[in-house]
This record gives sequence, structure tokens and C-alpha cells, in this order.
Amino acid sequence: MRAITVALAALAATLLAAPLRAQQPAAPDSAAAMPSVTLPPALDRVLRDYERHWAAGDGAALAQLFADDGFVLQGGQLPVRGRGAIREMYSRQAGGALRLRALAFATADTIGYILGAYGYESSGPADVGKFTLTLRRGPGGRWLIVSDMDNLNPPRRRPAQ
Repeated sequence: MRAITVALAALAATLLAAPLRAQQPAAPDSAAAMPSVTLPPALDRVLRDYERHWAAGDGAALAQLFADDGFVLQGGQLPVRGRGAIREMYSRQAGGALRLRALAFATADTIGYILGAYGYESSGPADVGKFTLTLRRGPGGRWLIVSDMDNLNPPRRRPAQ
């Protein structure tokens, strides 16, 4: 009787563990990168202006892309809030050829978002991270960034030899 109980417990543990193992995310594969989507011009302007001001190292111009009470939420960093704080932070960080691409977007009335991926000219064609931009339509219909959240992708794994 004891052997049957142990065998049933082992079988139950195996059956319970199998679905958990199957739900683990697959290892990232650069060949399986998500495709870009085409943004409407008003949203695309946000990304292109961001790239241009970043490349110029212009923290003040970058901060103007944000709502007055906007946030920057970078991985491993404390939140930064408000145009003045954003200008100061980006004045220290910006510079270099940044490449932004959209993976998804939506807008409704005065609220929108862009989900995307980013890389740098120096990193080659692969994305090095991902981002979300939460947007609010400001005066004159111009989209402003309410929050910019980004983080790095996991390091690329070398193929098994």
C-alpha cells in the first residue's frame, strides 16, 4: 500500500510540474524579433523627434516632448518627474544614434500609447531594449509623453556548440 501511495504522489508531482515547465517563456532569439508597425504621422513625430534630440544630446528639447508632469521610468533607476528634472537627467545621458521602432500603438480621444523597441547604431541592427510611451494629447493636438518606461533586453545567448 505504501508503494502505491508513493507512486501516485510521484505521478501527481510529475503531472503538476509539466504544465508549469511548458509555460516558461522561450529564450529570446534575435531572429524572432517582433515586426515593426507603421505609426500615424502624429505619433511617428514623437519617436523621430526623440531620436533627433537624443542624437544631439539636447536634454532641453527632449524634455519639451513630455507633459509638464511627465515621468521617465528607467530600469534600475528611481522615477524622474517633471520637465525640469527630465531636462537635467537627459542633459547628462543623451547623445548618440538612437533607433526607435514601434511594435504596437493605440489612441482614444486624448490618451494613447506606443510600445516599442530601441537600439543604437553602435549595437548593430539588434534591439537592445524595449519601451512604453504613455501619451496625452496636449494643446493644439500635439501628443506629449506622460511616461517613458524602458528596460534592457536580456543578453543574447551564444548558440550551443
